[in-house]
Amino acid sequence: MIRCPLSVAPLLLFLATTASMPCSVAVAQIVVHRPQVPDPEPAGPLGEWPGRQADGSVRLPSGWSVNAHGEQITLASDLPVRAVRNPQWNWLAVQHAGYRDHGVGFVALDTEPGSGAATLGGFSKLPKTWSGLAWRPDGGRLYVSGGVDDVVHVLDFDPDAGTAELVKSLPVGDPSRLDLVAGLAFAPGGNLFVCLQRSQQVVCIDADDGEQEFSIGLADGSFPNECLIVERPEDATGFARELASDFLVVSGWGAGKVWFFDARTGKALAQVPTGQHPSSLLFAPLTRRLFVSNANENSVSVIDLETLLPSETLSSALYPGVPPGSTPDALALDGRENLLLVANADNNNCAVLDVSEPGEARGLGYIPLGLYPTALLFADGDQEVFAVNGKGSVGSRANPEGPQPIRGHVRRYEDYAGALFTGSLSRFRFPEPRELQALSQQAYACSPLRADLAVRGVDARPADSPIPAEVGGESPIRHCVYVIKENRTYDQVFGDVERGNGDPLLCLFGEDVTPNHHAWVDRFVLLDSFYVESEVSADGHEWTMGAYATDFVERTWPVTYGGKGQGLGYPAEANFEIAFPKGRYLFDLAANAGVSFRSYGEFIQNGATPADPGTAKMPVLEGRFDPGYRGYDLAYRDVDRAARFLEELARFEAEGEFPRLTVLRLPNDHTSGTVVGKLTPRAMVADNDLALGRVLEGLSKSSFWKSMVVFVVEDDAQNGPDHVDAHRTVGLVAGPYVKQGGEVVSTMYSTCSMLRTMELILGLPPMSQFDAAARPMYDCFTATPDLTPFEALPATWDLDERNPKTAWGAEMSERFDLSREDAADDLLLNEVVWRSVKGADSPMPRPVRAAFVRVVGED
Repeated sequence: MIRCPLSVAPLLLFLATTASMPCSVAVAQIVVHRPQVPDPEPAGPLGEWPGRQADGSVRLPSGWSVNAHGEQITLASDLPVRAVRNPQWNWLAVQHAGYRDHGVGFVALDTEPGSGAATLGGFSKLPKTWSGLAWRPDGGRLYVSGGVDDVVHVLDFDPDAGTAELVKSLPVGDPSRLDLVAGLAFAPGGNLFVCLQRSQQVVCIDADDGEQEFSIGLADGSFPNECLIVERPEDATGFARELASDFLVVSGWGAGKVWFFDARTGKALAQVPTGQHPSSLLFAPLTRRLFVSNANENSVSVIDLETLLPSETLSSALYPGVPPGSTPDALALDGRENLLLVANADNNNCAVLDVSEPGEARGLGYIPLGLYPTALLFADGDQEVFAVNGKGSVGSRANPEGPQPIRGHVRRYEDYAGALFTGSLSRFRFPEPRELQALSQQAYACSPLRADLAVRGVDARPADSPIPAEVGGESPIRHCVYVIKENRTYDQVFGDVERGNGDPLLCLFGEDVTPNHHAWVDRFVLLDSFYVESEVSADGHEWTMGAYATDFVERTWPVTYGGKGQGLGYPAEANFEIAFPKGRYLFDLAANAGVSFRSYGEFIQNGATPADPGTAKMPVLEGRFDPGYRGYDLAYRDVDRAARFLEELARFEAEGEFPRLTVLRLPNDHTSGTVVGKLTPRAMVADNDLALGRVLEGLSKSSFWKSMVVFVVEDDAQNGPDHVDAHRTVGLVAGPYVKQGGEVVSTMYSTCSMLRTMELILGLPPMSQFDAAARPMYDCFTATPDLTPFEALPATWDLDERNPKTAWGAEMSERFDLSREDAADDLLLNEVVWRSVKGADSPMPRPVRAAFVRVVGED
């Protein structure tokens, strides 16, 4: 018997109690050997700005890079989430379920490389869809999830033209509730299995008329994600198909397990534990294995189909033992079942593993792909690889055309953050060993992550820096205050600051509106190359508090923001436990380390009225938040939030101790557009500015100031105008150990840099690969403290200025849903704000994406 490692023993105990199988069964958790490539050189200066680099790669605002290998082909729409090969013809169906048009596109797999657009067939537009796609075994029909419409779309396929026509939509589930049609798979007898994600069941329906044959309940309340049926193959040679025996297998997206059922009767056979967020399921019929990618970890679980027990855990990360963040979400296996490809969505590459010997897998290397790969397959007798990139391939786009209006108040898809990521296909010959080694070097070069998790940029750290070089190092700074605001770019606020890289023509809220912001950067440092990793608030608050957005968040927000996900809910800010990263959030890290903390409005549910107490959305916050502090509510003034916080600060002064980590939310720079009678955008930003100034003044006059640093960040930049990049935003740092005199710091930093700096001060480990790899903000600090308090400036704009009936966009603003972040279309809201400030006849400039990821040659 093999001794159970600590990381495996709980899984075996779980298996023994749920599937009635003994823990004496041997399970080997392997560590895959790294390819023979050297570690990257210690990170030096990053350069000044994101965008295309001399080596052809594109540096992203996060500091990571993309350098897709092979031929890049533009797909029909954004966020392709699944690709399935036709069982009879050389066509690939690619499902799109993002912000823009939903539907299925078709790609010919047997055209000559370099044919470009000729490789593409038609695109069948659908009203709504989600992750679910299955060909009928004869290849003549394609079945597609109808998402929140709770239907299965049926399309007739024409293999000569590579097109499909919608012939009917089969209703599934209970019409009185949202079931959410997800994974699809054909049963041995020709019926269709359908995963109903929100009602936590699988139904078997007649594939012709939709009549339900039987259903299978998943009683533990987790969300099934994928649904695959497997049959015994007549021909076990050639291309590996999803065929093995008579099992119906369902993965529990948020459950960390897969269920095995009898496909003919629905009888439960076993529950088998996996890692977090099991997603892609891939059968190896020759070697009787099931591979399961664990998207919330850096791993692939392997299940023995003879015993229905886990047999191996494979690592897909660039280095063993690094924090979560690779997001393995797709798999491909060659026909001989020797080579496994694992798409690492957030690392923008695929791992290549030799799995020819069960139990003896080893890593061979990495192939750089486009942004957020979501599907892989071998073709042409395993000689060629196709990779579907959910957010596109590589390129950069500036703004040579200058400002462009939004015509007729209709979304310009090419301008909106959620719609910029047109999907792409990477196509290449499978590399020979020497080429694979070179490609592995490229994949490592695209990542600032280090094998030993040494702090990035540590070589640039001054020896006397108050920021430690490693977790656990000493620092004279004890208290971190983290202020989270909403949705402004650098140029919108600091475009008028001449010494920084700003564009005054894009400045909306200059010194006349934000005197305290400007006094802040005059007193401390001006960060003119600071970026958010996020696109919108849904992933923004996840990055702000967790240094990562899970696959659940990444696949949900584009659908909901695009108006095709009614009922799915806002997928972030602790509304769904399935959205939690494996590394959890900053609050969890502090609690685990015994670091005191308190939240003011972040991950807190407001009371019904300002007089009602708020409640914590996470157990870890119980007793560690202020129920009297109101979170996001645009009808509540930021100056009132500041006053409440200063009352709390006075209480802490009296008690003699202040939390080491304080998270404070000041959201009103979001604005309410030009809703008649509501505060104007400038009045709301001026309110936000005054509140921020008062908070900093209060902190700087407290007894805790001598060991304090204050960080300020926007959760996202809301796709606003900025001449460098629409991810560039307002980042502020203040404290006695922060440099004085308004020095311009153009070092490329991001939200994760801010998080990494706080972690080092507080003695906290990184939450993900992204804060682990982020450069700490060394250039902002000095070893010599200056305890001079900050004096808040009075408002210079009328804080009670209201929108008149004649305001541009007033009627449009009335239709905005401002009840939560980004419920209103932020592109239209930005235009309203722009014209409110610049004048009704002034067209809003198009957002600039210096590091925009797209397909080379795209218009």
